[in-house]
Amino acid sequence: MELRHLEHFVAVAEEQHFTHAAERLRVAQSGVSASVRALERELGAELFVRTTRRVGLTDAGRALLVEARRTLACAAAAREAVAAVQGLMGGKLSVGTEQCMGTVDAAALLAAFHALHPQVEIHMEQAGSGRLLEQVRRGELDVAFVVHDGSHEGVRLYRVAEEPLMLLCRADHPLAGASGPVSPARLAGEVFVDLHPDWGARRAADLAFADAEVVRKVALQVNDVYTLLDLVSRGLGAAVVPRPVTFKEQARGLSAVPLRSATSWKVAVAVPAAGQPTAAARALLSMIKELDGDRSEDRAGADRTAGPVAARAIDQRVS
Repeated sequence: MELRHLEHFVAVAEEQHFTHAAERLRVAQSGVSASVRALERELGAELFVRTTRRVGLTDAGRALLVEARRTLACAAAAREAVAAVQGLMGGKLSVGTEQCMGTVDAAALLAAFHALHPQVEIHMEQAGSGRLLEQVRRGELDVAFVVHDGSHEGVRLYRVAEEPLMLLCRADHPLAGASGPVSPARLAGEVFVDLHPDWGARRAADLAFADAEVVRKVALQVNDVYTLLDLVSRGLGAAVVPRPVTFKEQARGLSAVPLRSATSWKVAVAVPAAGQPTAAARALLSMIKELDGDRSEDRAGADRTAGPVAARAIDQRVS
């Protein structure tokens, strides 16, 4: 039984599709199919129930999936143990991030990491937090910078920052320059511009209105912050955004008013809950904590609510 066969089997089991598994692994579909057939011959059991649209695990497949994941994790740990003895750090580091995190400069962080560990091959993917959390849970990403609401299992979170939500509107909006925070109830009937539901900022805004039992009309959905700001500036709607968005150059001239809500925008680093982070992932986490410690010292005596809180582990698995 080869590790490659187990890797291919796990990918098919998680994707429930041979073509999608091949795309994820970046190998030919014929190679994935051959690996699964080889496993089935060796084990003397069918691992998948195949249909024209998807594949599902048999009882034997479900039993193998547990052990296959454990075996692959042990193999990765063995490679890292040997590398540690030799004083080497190589392999790959797969990182995911939402765009415009504000409190996390992923590009600068990865550049600094590359300067320290040039032998590590870095991969980065940009997507919404919902997708990133799922990729971390499945082990496709070593680390991801995400916005979370504590509703995802299978990941371990290290908090980086927490920011309040703000109403962002044009200067001629009736609520522009309000003397205090506005409640979701005052925004009932307002037309909103927002990101797609997979984004962490959108989820936080939806939760704030749901907690207040206020129905919110999102008329325009976009996939990037800069288009959102452009639409707000053109008077096509207001937006509820994390405070760092209001500091962007493109937001100049818009009015930002605090939203009265217990819901906040929480940024965290996510790693898989199963097993231990890779050596490269641990090195990146260490850099994040050191950088956040430096920021904390710089903010000593200042208003700490205006910046990211100190990175700290949330040791329980989120469920």
